[in-house]
Order: sequence, then structure tokens, then C-alpha cells
Amino acid sequence: MRTAVEISLYPLDADYVPPIKDFIERLNRYTELSVLTNAMSTQVSGEHEAVFAALAQETRATFAGDRRAVFVMKVLGGQPTSDER
Repeated sequence: MRTAVEISLYPLDADYVPPIKDFIERLNRYTELSVLTNAMSTQVSGEHEAVFAALAQETRATFAGDRRAVFVMKVLGGQPTSDER
């Protein structure tokens, strides 16, 4: 099953850009995922298991750092309909 997740990362630090860039760079290493980034969020899509395995690994890596952060995610599951293409 295909899954898409829209993610916004909010580091709780005045120097918030580097952890966001680092998170996006790590997600881009997953060749089985599609990663699209805009000014407000990052969209990650792929097979459900692959998406959530990557998110588990990379959110854990972010939380293991010395800065606290908040992730806001929206999840869309299932195949796109012909109207959505």
C-alpha cells in the first residue's frame, strides 16, 4: 500500500535551519522514497512499511540530538484515485 506523509519539523532553538536541512538530507538518502520539499513542509511517499521505517529511524536520530524538536505529520494512505492524478 502506498502512503504519503507531510512533515513539518520545528526545532525548539533559535538556530532552527540546520536541523531541518539535516533531517531532509537524511530522508533523501532513502532511494525507495519520494521526497518533495517546499517552504512549509516535506512530503515523503512510498510503500507504507518503507515510509514508516525511515521516519522511525530519522525522527529517532533527530530526537537523539542535543536539541528538542516537534514533528507535525499528516498521513494519507491508499492508492490515488484517477481524480487525484
